[in-house]
Amino acid sequence: MLFVLLASAATGAARAADVALIGVIGNSAAVVAVDGGEPRTIKVGQTRAGVTLVSVEGERATVEFEGKRRVLALGQHYRGASTAVSSGQSVTLAADPRGHFVSEGSINGHTMRFLVDTGATTIALPAADAVRLGINYRQGAAVRTRTAAGEASAFRVTFASVRLGDIELTNVEGIVIEDGLDIALLGMSFLNRLDMRQEGRTMTLIKRF
Repeated sequence: MLFVLLASAATGAARAADVALIGVIGNSAAVVAVDGGEPRTIKVGQTRAGVTLVSVEGERATVEFEGKRRVLALGQHYRGASTAVSSGQSVTLAADPRGHFVSEGSINGHTMRFLVDTGATTIALPAADAVRLGINYRQGAAVRTRTAAGEASAFRVTFASVRLGDIELTNVEGIVIEDGLDIALLGMSFLNRLDMRQEGRTMTLIKRF
């Protein structure tokens, strides 16, 4: 799994309290996003933005928020009682034989094949695809990241639009990776603005804001 800690700006109007588990760091810390804001690293026993990290085990974390404890899996959200009404835009994906969720979508109006990756903090695009889309990614800030093939150079970008099925979001943060990535990863800079409901081998994504 790709894990690049990049800040994600809060967007949209006021909405319900929401906690999403973005990543875990061993058994000692977790990365969470509150109300779609920037990811925050919280150590076990620490409280940040009203969220207390109780424990971390594997790819799950127990958090205390609004006086209640919840166990969250990677990419899972917990919302308070004042949950905002969904826009109704949704898409349902079926897992492939390896259990991965892969789907056709688009970036800036150009067709793109995505692998849904809740372990990726942001959308990650192979350099070859960025060139095909006409994105001058080298104008972005340079960063280093790690892929399955090892450490690689990457550049921060902002996509004007990202679409998956009926769901389209604008001004979505991402990175372009020069080597070691074969497919675009649909990470949490997109997924954090959706409800994700997984049942068996299907995943339903619903636009929240």
